[in-house]
Amino acid sequence: MRILISGLGGHMGRELYNLCEAGCRGAEAVAGVDAFGWQNTPIACAKSFDEAVTDVDCVIDFSHHANTLPLLDFAVKHQLPLVLATTGQTEEEKAAIRQAAQSIPLFFAANFSVGVALLIELAKKAAAAMPDAEIEIVEAHHDRKLDAPSGTALAIADALKTVRPDAEVITGRSGAGKRQPNDIGIHAIRMGNIVGEHTVLIGTQNQTITLKHEAHSRALFAEGALAAAAFLCEGKAPGLYDMHSLLGD
Repeated sequence: MRILISGLGGHMGRELYNLCEAGCRGAEAVAGVDAFGWQNTPIACAKSFDEAVTDVDCVIDFSHHANTLPLLDFAVKHQLPLVLATTGQTEEEKAAIRQAAQSIPLFFAANFSVGVALLIELAKKAAAAMPDAEIEIVEAHHDRKLDAPSGTALAIADALKTVRPDAEVITGRSGAGKRQPNDIGIHAIRMGNIVGEHTVLIGTQNQTITLKHEAHSRALFAEGALAAAAFLCEGKAPGLYDMHSLLGD
């Protein structure tokens, strides 16, 4: 499986490259794209998609959401399966993702952890079983992360809204005012070198359920992205896929 890594010079791009070098899922990183390049890169690294290698089986993106539109144009033009592992997209970019998925197999997830996918399902079940419970989400990441709240926290909130259709997502809380019963609060922590933590608290006046997922290594997300690439390279038809597609849900 020949992989083009978008964002090769970033932390996750390098994690992905190292996994490919170790032979994970039989993947081979053959080229990359990174606007800032990568000094002494062991593989060809173009600075734009206009110069990128096209003789690959799949593109995996760990860059920045600002690259979403040119990345989609590139993948659609060359009919390449795409694993989009970058978060923080605008509504315009999300619409472009849905449009591109009509032409190519496109895997898009806020988090590439199987554990997070399970956390979401457990949170939905708890929220449905406790309809009067209040819900809060707390996420923590390293101090270099650009978007807040995290794409994963927003994905958890969106999933919870499928069982709480009247819920209103509140990002952060400040000022004076009583918490509303249908609020789902999201709180972001940025400090140090935290890889990624997501906690869902579902509680009433008498009891609280706390669900938490902790990522111990960024390699976790690179492994998930390679699993998604292998999934697409099985010959998947054009469409929008996610972690639940991978898990067979």
